[in-house]
Amino acid sequence: MTSSEKIGTRVHTFRERLGMTMDDLAKNAGVDAALIQKVEEGGVYPPLGVMVKISRALGQRLGTFMDDQVREDPVIVRAADRIEETAAHNGGAGGQYHYYPLGKGKTDRHMEPLFIVIQPNSEKNTSSHEGEELIIVVKGEVELIYGKTTFVLKAGDSMYYNSIVPHHLGAANDANAEIYAVVYTPF
Repeated sequence: MTSSEKIGTRVHTFRERLGMTMDDLAKNAGVDAALIQKVEEGGVYPPLGVMVKISRALGQRLGTFMDDQVREDPVIVRAADRIEETAAHNGGAGGQYHYYPLGKGKTDRHMEPLFIVIQPNSEKNTSSHEGEELIIVVKGEVELIYGKTTFVLKAGDSMYYNSIVPHHLGAANDANAEIYAVVYTPF
């Protein structure tokens, strides 16, 4: 079973437990019902911001949908052992972000640590969700649109921000960029 299928099954299970329709979930999460359907069918791995909204609408922490198994503390992820989970955007069009979760299996975590490879893409759609984010650029250049301001960050730069403000993170030029990100979402 792929990561997309696992997330889709979990979303479907929690939605049905709550007696919600796909339209109910879409409305509560503030996303399109067609995207909910694609997620539940396992046809798309939702972007992180969308997954935060879905998890909150279902009353679950983000890790509930991303974890495969529970591990005892501490959770160590060796660089060579990272497992990629590609997120598609705009209802399944292209994988601009390649997520490598770094906290999978950590019980009761409140933050989602990730290593992310960002591919160049001309789309600059902003999203917002409750919480905070910290990004640290490892390689390349990153363009971060935050509200009405655009920032360009280079290797070694970081930015900590409230994710309720509409934001977009993308490669600043035609080369891939690599970042570490820590996403906090209140439960």
